[in-house]
Amino acid sequence: MKNKVSIHWFRQDLRIQDNPSLNHLSKNYENIVCVYILDEINCDRTIGSASKVWLHNALEDLNQQLNGNLIFLSGDPLKVLDELTNFFDVEEISWNRCYESWTINRDKKIKEYLKKKIKVSSFNGLLLWEPWEVLKDNGTPYKVFTPYYKRGCLSKPPPREPKETNLKIYDHNFKQTSLKDLKLLKNKKWEEKILTNWKISEVEAKNTMKSFFLNGVSDYSEGRNFPSKKNVSRLSPYIHWGQISVNTLWHNAMKISRTINSNSAEVFMSELGWREFAYYLLFHSPNLQTKNLQNKFDRFPWNNDERFYNAWIRGKTGYPIIDAGMRELWQTGYMHNRVRMIVGSFLVKNLLHDWRRGEAWFWDCLFDASTASNSASWQWVAGTGTDSTPYFRIFNPITQSQKFDPDGAYIRKFIPEIKKLPNKYIFSPWETPINLQQELSTIVGQDYPRPIVEIKSSRELALSAFASIKQN
Repeated sequence: MKNKVSIHWFRQDLRIQDNPSLNHLSKNYENIVCVYILDEINCDRTIGSASKVWLHNALEDLNQQLNGNLIFLSGDPLKVLDELTNFFDVEEISWNRCYESWTINRDKKIKEYLKKKIKVSSFNGLLLWEPWEVLKDNGTPYKVFTPYYKRGCLSKPPPREPKETNLKIYDHNFKQTSLKDLKLLKNKKWEEKILTNWKISEVEAKNTMKSFFLNGVSDYSEGRNFPSKKNVSRLSPYIHWGQISVNTLWHNAMKISRTINSNSAEVFMSELGWREFAYYLLFHSPNLQTKNLQNKFDRFPWNNDERFYNAWIRGKTGYPIIDAGMRELWQTGYMHNRVRMIVGSFLVKNLLHDWRRGEAWFWDCLFDASTASNSASWQWVAGTGTDSTPYFRIFNPITQSQKFDPDGAYIRKFIPEIKKLPNKYIFSPWETPINLQQELSTIVGQDYPRPIVEIKSSRELALSAFASIKQN
């Protein structure tokens, strides 16, 4: 006789604690079977290389917490879940919702199919507010962040309090499956290198949060702009893969805001709000990843010079803050947020490359590459989104590095070939006198490239290109 079970389907909620679907099942059922399904059949595009590295390690940690009882399968989830319902005597299947249009359509079909024979439930385990619940008075979605967040979100009841999950681990007798079967890793040296500075686990997610609230948040509002300071949380990959819930972060930030004499905790909460806004835009504009939200940019005369693009992705543009950021990305699977804005502006505006090329590279290289945040951020910096930095606002990589990396610590960390240069020249190495270059064995054009474009003229070209689409 089959044991009666319920099934939790893990997706972007790779945690045990404060997991709404698991909480629901653990209240109502004795035996819970947990499954992860790698779906590369229904997806718009497969997850990036760095994301696969994080996912593999997150699943490994999750499986350890489940005493090796996590089932790893790949294929069409409808067929996989149907197989599980035929093997077990399943009373209910539940999951936490995702918000890409392809997942919404897929999940709807799965729910309609499975409901014919068992109970099916889904929950919000990813966001603070459901995107269909935050609307303007006339019932239409917000297009600008500030009114969305202040008038829309903050006027709603506060996000739910995080809850501990009391999960009873069920030793099932389903066929043995292996994480290796998902083939997420390619055994590259690069995969090992980018993990050097990370510990990927649910426990480490909570430790990172505690460390940030203890040591980093007090100066977050200002310090977060300086890439060499320890004032950013570095929580984004853990949040993206659901190893810590955004509700846990929100309510901990609320507590901190009552104890520190600054608005930094509120600023951090507003950054969580920006993440919400990205998912909100994705839900209401399902083509966020591929189409300009401002249609006039469909006529924009992008250059897309391959030489420039290759120099950008390799961190060899000749502009140290740009190259440091791109090398940080390749070496660590992460990039400081201020630097993301600078390198994005440089690609789109100084090099005149379509923002979708930058989005695609970040998608492959970032641990935290979500369809929502990655696409919304690129549309923001490109000026093509609904609530974006204007196209004519072009970050100057020299002045930005002078302002936010004044002692050159971040640049020197990722570009060791110019670390001997004095601060006077570290932001613009080509201005270093040739005799000093020779003395320091740092020859521009040999040890470090000359700038691939000139800032002033490339800015003028960008503004001219923008003017051309305004006239049409």
